[in-house]
Amino acid sequence: MKLVSWNVQWGRDASGVVDLARTVREAQRLADFDVLCLQEITRGFHALPGGPGDDQFAELEALLPGYTVIGAIGADLPAPGNAQHAPRRQFGNALATRLSVAQVFRHALPWPADPGSPSMQRVALEAVLDTPGGALRVLVTHLEFYSLRQRLAQVDALRRAQEEAADHAAHPAPAENDVGPFAPSGRPVSAIVCGDFNSAWGSEAYTRMLEPLGGSPAFIDAWTALHPGATPPYTAGVYDTAQWSDGPLTCDFVFVTEDLRSRLQRCEIDGATEASDHQPIVLELR
Repeated sequence: MKLVSWNVQWGRDASGVVDLARTVREAQRLADFDVLCLQEITRGFHALPGGPGDDQFAELEALLPGYTVIGAIGADLPAPGNAQHAPRRQFGNALATRLSVAQVFRHALPWPADPGSPSMQRVALEAVLDTPGGALRVLVTHLEFYSLRQRLAQVDALRRAQEEAADHAAHPAPAENDVGPFAPSGRPVSAIVCGDFNSAWGSEAYTRMLEPLGGSPAFIDAWTALHPGATPPYTAGVYDTAQWSDGPLTCDFVFVTEDLRSRLQRCEIDGATEASDHQPIVLELR
């Protein structure tokens, strides 16, 4: 199974030009992916720099025939000036896959008050996928940029979500019937959590993500597991030095549960593409 995780900044490249089709072509150049996990996909946010299209979730569906495209909205705001009948402005994550999709979950992440920091509602999108190596859960997320307090609360929520899923795996409930929404609650323990964590490699939020979990295998960083003793390359601000005037940062990660360690085949950070202010990560599982 091949997965690409990428903060694509609504298809805006390091020079400021928005072209979501180019972004998808770049992802396809990197890997013949089974799963594409994207952050910063928009709907109704045409006023953002570069002028993204009105509905990038629909664009992805058109650009990726044969894939199921799933979206999750974090920030959901009215049109400027509350213009009547105008599309709402929505900002979130997308997951596209050609694998069979079972349950889908959208986790609104905590947003504790932090009056000194601009912030927005954040979300984690989870899909249970039938992969060649067995069922697993893939979560794509994007944590708060300005507020450490909020990032730490969001990491804690991701960890609780893993413990909850492990509890469902250990104690599944049956469906009420074959046609209603009360479906079987069982879920696989094995999970991939990827995205832009806005947390430097080795930071407090990063290390907290790796702490032991109750009732579940702990998370490991897939890149460091396959490159022991090495420092990961920068993943943000490599080419876009205007937005990242303080210098580049390593803040995009793919975490996997410890039980997937033996299936890790490849995890690489692409340093060549300039199609976003972030660099994509390619993961391959046996």
